[in-house]
Amino acid sequence: MAASPASWSRPAETALAAATAVAVFAACWALLHVGFWERDQIVDTPVYERYGDAIERGEVPYRDFAAEYPPLALPVFALPSWLDIDYRTGFEALMLLSGAALVAFVALTPGVSPARLALAAAFPLLLGSVVLTRYDLWPAALVAAALAAFLTGRERLAAGILGAAAAAKLYPIVLLPVLGIWLWRRRGLREALVAGAIFLGVAAAFVLPFLLAAPGGLLESFGRQLSRPLQIESLAAAGMVVIQNASGLDLVEMVGSHGSQNIGGLPGDVAGWLTTAAAVAVLAWLWVRFARGGMEPERLARYAAASLVAFVALGKVLSPQFLIWLVPLVVLVRGRAAVLLAAALVLTQLWFPYRYWDYAREFDATVAWIVLVRDLVLVALLVTLAREEPRSA
Repeated sequence: MAASPASWSRPAETALAAATAVAVFAACWALLHVGFWERDQIVDTPVYERYGDAIERGEVPYRDFAAEYPPLALPVFALPSWLDIDYRTGFEALMLLSGAALVAFVALTPGVSPARLALAAAFPLLLGSVVLTRYDLWPAALVAAALAAFLTGRERLAAGILGAAAAAKLYPIVLLPVLGIWLWRRRGLREALVAGAIFLGVAAAFVLPFLLAAPGGLLESFGRQLSRPLQIESLAAAGMVVIQNASGLDLVEMVGSHGSQNIGGLPGDVAGWLTTAAAVAVLAWLWVRFARGGMEPERLARYAAASLVAFVALGKVLSPQFLIWLVPLVVLVRGRAAVLLAAALVLTQLWFPYRYWDYAREFDATVAWIVLVRDLVLVALLVTLAREEPRSA
């Protein structure tokens, strides 16, 4: 990603940009604790606290209690319990540090413009209070570090960091084919295999102890995540709700399971299978298209972002916190992508958390349209990343 006149070009400028961006992020974080952002929050911290307290008592995750999340998420849950402080305060402090790290790594990535760095710093205000009580800033910070390392020529280090990110939340695995193709084409097959071994080795270092201690519990945790039904905020589900509201037909019903609200019955199952097949097909197409083109840093950032957007936009589950994953990748790409991401963030906050239950329980028509438009904006972002020529931003 070659530097442009709008990019940071000297170490002193980069350090100043990183410090400024972190300060802006911290200010936005503070604002989320006042005014309407304090109202109607839907939080996951009680679940995290239950895990953390169990670990603090000496219980083994996956063996002594069921844990929904991958192994490297557990330290984030346990630390506030170990420190014996107000759990939510401690957890939010960890997420503040993770978000600050995310923004700093974006600033250190070659080619990011001041405008796109500003979006990365201010995104909490655009997305809203969901960032305070979800742990997704932790794996997103690791992904930002991995991309910064890849784009500054530290590929083996990047592979290790990405392995840690995948051990914290599974979604970074989607980036692996793009990064592997990049290494294969630029450094040769041997270097790609070495990086792949580093990725697997780091991920295994966190996963294997639990696999040995509680194989059934760990595999059940992964299976639970991979077998989730069609969640009501996904593209297919929102489309089905809008059609039901417009037609008056009884097409869908809400069923609570897997910690979310989902579309039940055969229609939900069929739509889930179709969207999964579409996501797999689009991802394969993106990876083949990337492999056939030039191996410039701009294309690496663009296709890494496109792969993750495809995974999110076309998946069976599209929780609001998933948009956190997109920030450190999309802001690296020139053009209109960052504008579309900002629109998706704002559209999410228009209904979550304030009117979420209106949608989940009553299929509120207005909220359903907002959710569908948000999902279509993400599809437009995917198209933009896949088709738009690089340009200054």
